[in-house]
Amino acid sequence: MVGDCVVDAKVHKWGGSVGILVSRKQAEILNLREGEDVSVEITKKENPLKELFGSGRANKITRKEFLEARKLLESKWM
Repeated sequence: MVGDCVVDAKVHKWGGSVGILVSRKQAEILNLREGEDVSVEITKKENPLKELFGSGRANKITRKEFLEARKLLESKWM
């Protein structure tokens, strides 16, 4: 593997398939050219609010718990 990089991308419908678009700026930074082969590791981003909060009043969390969980999630996604 030449180099590792994390790029945020959107999945778009492309005919009967889906494709991932990399912005022009990110492609320039990575020196990507049309037709090159690349390896892609995909990690689906989840809704952070869904991970932090349950449904119903019994699952409420304190502000301290929220901030701790947010800190953990940010380190996982960055």
